[in-house]
Order: sequence, then structure tokens, then C-alpha cells
Amino acid sequence: MLRYLDPQPLARELPDRFPSPFATPPHPLARVAAEQLLDELRDGLAGDAGLEGGGQGGGQGGGQGGGKMFGVLVVADRDGRIATLRGFSGMLGGHWHVDGFVPPLFDVAARDAVWPAGEAELRTLARRIEALAGGETARCREQLAAIDDSHANVLAELRDRHRVDRAARRAARHAAHASSGNAVHHALDQASRADAAEKKRLLAAHADARDALARRLAVLDDERRTVEQLRADRSRHYLGVLFDTYVIANARGEQRRLRTLFDPEMPPGGAGDCAAPKLLGEAYRRGLRPLALAEVWWGAPPATGGRHAGVFYPACHGKCGPILAHMLEGLDADMPPVFGLARLADNEPRVIFEDEWLVVVDKPAGLLSVPGRSGLLRDSVQVRLRARYPAATGPLVVHRLDLETSGVLVAAKDDATHAALQRLFARREVTKRYIAWLDGIPAAERGVVDLALRVDLDDRPRQLHDPVHGKPAVTRWEVIARDHGRTRVALFPQTGRTHQLRVHAAHACGIGVPIVGDRLYGREADRLQLHAEALAFLHPRTGAPLLVERMAPF
Repeated sequence: MLRYLDPQPLARELPDRFPSPFATPPHPLARVAAEQLLDELRDGLAGDAGLEGGGQGGGQGGGQGGGKMFGVLVVADRDGRIATLRGFSGMLGGHWHVDGFVPPLFDVAARDAVWPAGEAELRTLARRIEALAGGETARCREQLAAIDDSHANVLAELRDRHRVDRAARRAARHAAHASSGNAVHHALDQASRADAAEKKRLLAAHADARDALARRLAVLDDERRTVEQLRADRSRHYLGVLFDTYVIANARGEQRRLRTLFDPEMPPGGAGDCAAPKLLGEAYRRGLRPLALAEVWWGAPPATGGRHAGVFYPACHGKCGPILAHMLEGLDADMPPVFGLARLADNEPRVIFEDEWLVVVDKPAGLLSVPGRSGLLRDSVQVRLRARYPAATGPLVVHRLDLETSGVLVAAKDDATHAALQRLFARREVTKRYIAWLDGIPAAERGVVDLALRVDLDDRPRQLHDPVHGKPAVTRWEVIARDHGRTRVALFPQTGRTHQLRVHAAHACGIGVPIVGDRLYGREADRLQLHAEALAFLHPRTGAPLLVERMAPF
């Protein structure tokens, strides 16, 4: 499992401090060790482990899963010799323990003592829920639906007949009024009351017909909900017991149960099973000193997107943040990177267009559109414009661009203009054009990407594709040029979801090639090569067409 480097690296090749696992690219020593692992995966280890889609590149393969995050940790033993450990996230080929890779963090004996019985109990409850949802419950629902359908048909026929009768009575009343026939009026009133009584009897008969079935269905539904709640409670119980089998150590030798690192919340599913915590845990267990870490994806991208074979990724924040914060205590390590602190010239953002109602600026990459939640991240277009236009009212900034995206951004100088502009965006009456360089060659020349998106709850601010719970997101795109293995594209978002263009570019079911410099969905570079080049809309106060452009700086 422990692989000593041959030849041993020179002292000057070692990192001075442990690089933050939340930053990329990895240290050269870790990168080389990870690339050696990738070579072995290409040579057949991936197939042996049941991984799919071992090809390099963004949109090639496009499987619905089957990939895996692997990790390599460079360590020093007690004699100062340099070696590496290898790990993987979760299970590999259906196994927690695989020769040549570090074991899981949980206590196997403790897990085996509780999980088989817990799994059996949860399966039994799941079968009970399935039975309660089918069988008699399904028959009751079908019978109620048949009764309701029949009633709807009869009621529709009755309403049609009554409508004809009412028209005839109106004509008869008109004729009777002309001849002052009281007897006729009395007969017509009786006919009207008879129609009302007939409808009342029909509604009562329908209620009687479905009453017993509805009461029985309510009992069955209550029983099913009770079992569902019981299963949810037992699932949380067993999940907590499982989490307590994870013992997490740090560089000082201090140990904590996994659940205590997330208190008062329950840890997210899969916490403690990522490659980075497993590697650090094994290093501490063996008395090794961690020097550098690299995590790299291999295999087909997940259905949610955001991962590509051969690309290095930082540790996730949702699952690994609290764990690694504890595990790095006592280790001389770099702080996690904080984005949005770059110092920009005071004259940024530069004004492209301005009148008495609005101002359009060219937002530089690295400047937030609005202040971040952290008190550290105040510098933004909104704050800078507020200083320039102290008389302006309202929120100023009408829409947002990602921190790393540059380009055209609109702000309003008063509340009324701000509200009018927001209505234009909400009604999709603003035409937007973005320019980007893709880190590869897409298979098509143009197309439309329709992939619903939502936030990755375990790794904010990353977004992922979720066809069930995601919000609709649509992007039209076309190739402009190709150069040295990269592709310049124009992107026309029809919706405005967070990271929409970045995910739609990178996802295997989208364009299939990430944007150059995308640290979240592709490979990190000097900057994200994405620029909002043009906005076109009707001026909210004058009604005149307005086109504002600023060419991409790349």
C-alpha cells in the first residue's frame, strides 16, 4: 500500500507547508503520483474495478455514472523517506477494501455489529410501505377514480339538460309575462326547483357512493404515513449509529466521532468516505507525515455533471469541510483559498453606457456583482457604484455575473427603473450574448442545451443537473472558431440560472466540453474564459432599443 518514490525527491522539491486540499492545481509531487495512478487505470485497473468510460476529454463517452474520484497522498515516514498512499471515494467495484488502496475510516467490527440488522429492518419497513401503497390502497383509489369519473359524466349530462331546460323556461316566462299567465309562472318555478333538487340528489348519491371508500383509504393512508415516519426515524437512527463508527484523527493524535464534527446537524450522506479523509486517516494511523494531496476523477462523468476524466478537483466543502478542518489541526497547512479578495483598480468597473436612469458597466473578472455573505467579501460592483452614485436609490444592480465572469452588467439609478428592468429580465425580454473558449472540441457546430439545474447541497456554490428538482435552464450555442484544440463559442442563455453556461458547457449531455479556466467544472487556468459580450433590450423609460456591447478581452 505504501509506495516509496524512486528516486527520492530532493529537499527543495518538497512543499514547505501542506497545500490546502481545497485548492488546485495540486503540488507537482502529488500530481506526478496521481498521473502514475491514472496510467494504471488506463492500462486496465479501471475495467477490473468496474469503472466506465476511461477516455480523456469533456464530452466523450457521456455515461450516466460509473466514474470515481481517486486520491494520492504524498507522505514522509519517520526516517524522512518519501512515499505515497492511494485512495478512492466510497466503494470501488462494490468493495470497501481493495488491495493497494487505503481502507475506510469506519470501524469495521462496530459497523458489522449494527448494520446488517439495521439494513434488514429498513428493508422490511420498505416492503411494508410498498404493500400499503399497493394492494387494497390501489384498489380503493381506482374505485374512487371510477366513481368520480362516472359522476363527472352524469353531472355534465345533467348540466347540459338543465341548460336547455332553463332556456326553454326563459322563453316560456317571456310568453307568459306577455299574456299574464300566473299558472304558467307557477309551473315554471316548480320545474326550476325540480332541477335543483335533482342536482342535489345526484351530488348526495355521489358523496354516499364514495364515503365508505374514502374513509377506508384515509385509514390506509394514515397507516402508510405512520410506517413511512417510522422508517425515516429508524433510518436516521441507524445512520447516526453508522456515523459513530467513523473515528476521525488529526495530526495531534486527537480523535473524534464523525457526528460530533457536524453538530448540531446530521452529517450528509457519504461524509467520511471521500478520498482525502481516508488518505489522511491512514497516514496518521501509520505515523506518516502528510506532505501533499491530489484528487482526480477517472471514468464516465456522473449524471449530474461537473466531473471529467483526468481532471484534478479540490475537496468538497459540504462533506469534507468540517472533517478536513479537524484532520488538519496540528499540521502546518495552507489556509483554504478565499475568492473575491483580488484588489482591482479604483476606476473599475468601467462605464460603457449611462443616462439619467441607468448605467451599464464592464465588470472585470474577480469582482463580485454584489457583496458576498462573508464580511470579507464586500468589494463588489454594487458597493463601488453606490460610492459613485450616492443619490441613487434602490438595489442598483439588476442582474448578476459570476465572480469569475467578466462583461456587460446593468444597474439602475432609481427604484422604478430597477423594477422595470427586472421585469424585462423576468419576462425574458433581454437578449444576452456571451463569448467563451472551450477546453476542447465539441462534437457539434451548434445546438440547444436544456438541462435543469440546482445547487449541489454538499458542495456549494457548485451547481448540478437534476431533472427532478432542478429549475429549467436553456442555452443556445454555436461555434465561432477553433484554435489549437480549443473552441470559441457564442452562448445565448434563455434563462438565468447560477453557473448555467458553465454547467451546460461541461456536462456530457450539454456541449460536453468545459470552459477554459473553470476551476469548478473543468481545469483551472489564469482566468475563466467567459465574457458577457452584449445585452439588448428596450429602454425601460424611453422605450428605445438599446444594444450595449463590450468585446471579450481574450
